[in-house]
Parts: sequence; structure tokens; C-alpha cells
Amino acid sequence: MMGVRFSGIILATAAALATAGLAQVRQEQPRSALAGHNTNAPVDVTSDRIEVQDRADRAVFSGNVHVIQADMTLDTQRLTVAYSGGQGANGLQINRLDAAGGVVVHSPSETAKGDFGVYDLDRKLITLIGNVQLTRENNLVSGSRLVIDLNSGRAVVDGGPPGVNSSGGRVTGHFTVPQQSQQSK
Repeated sequence: MMGVRFSGIILATAAALATAGLAQVRQEQPRSALAGHNTNAPVDVTSDRIEVQDRADRAVFSGNVHVIQADMTLDTQRLTVAYSGGQGANGLQINRLDAAGGVVVHSPSETAKGDFGVYDLDRKLITLIGNVQLTRENNLVSGSRLVIDLNSGRAVVDGGPPGVNSSGGRVTGHFTVPQQSQQSK
């Protein structure tokens, strides 16, 4: 999806420059958190309650959970943080975040929603499952599952089996078209 959009932007820009014969000022698109997100940035979590299960190497946050990593946020009702390490020079290392109770991942240019979510920090993948929506400006893609690869910026939406969600097992999309002014003849 991202490759097609990027290729389309390049072709459209080249065609516009060739047709017009003049260089026009390009407006920068909002930076996408899908590519170039700083996955090494600290993860800050706030919630109404925390339960540390040290023997299981996890912490469970519940109630109005808000997570911030660089310029990306995650909001949910319940978050399980799996970690490794402990005392020593490196301290705790967060490996995975499991979110439940409605999940919203927000970046400067996109918002993704789903029923459940997994952020695998080791593999740099965000997966949302159930009633998934990915929104950028006025464009919307819906499906059953969304996988975002933070290394490549690639996002894949699957429709899932028929009858499982409101899309009937298919991916649906609504895309806006740039409005061109109509010239009177």
C-alpha cells in the first residue's frame, strides 16, 4: 500500500512538472509514523492501576492506559508489558506490549484502531485485530487485521473470514480525490 502510494506520488509529480514545464513548490506530506519511527525511544506508560508480576516478567496496566513512544501514542483499557532483564547495567528491556479493550494507535499522520493490539518491540511490528480501521486525513481502510512493519513502513490490512466483521471478510476503503477547480467555458 505504501509502495503504491509512494510510486503514485512520484509519477504524479513527474507528470505535473513535465506538463506544466515549470517547477512548482511541493508541499510536504505529514511524516508517517509507519516508516522511520524511533523504536529505540523510551516507552512511557500511565494508567489507573499497575500490577507487577515479577516472576512472570510482566506488568499489567489497567484503566485509561496511555503509552507514548517518541511521536506515537497508544490508548487502551488494559495493557500487558512483557519484559526481560532486571538488575544490572542494562536494566529492564521491554519486549512486547499486548493491548485489549479497544486500541487506538496515533501518529502525526495516521490513526489505527482495533479491538486488540500487539506491539512487538523486538521485531518492530504492530498488529491490530478485530474491527480494524486505518485513517490518514480523510482516507479510511477497514478490515479484520492490520500489520504495520515499522522497519519498512509497510502496512497490510486483511479482510479475514467472511462474516467475522462488518466488512464481510473483505477489506474496504474510502479514498478522497484531490478536487480540481472547474473552469467555465
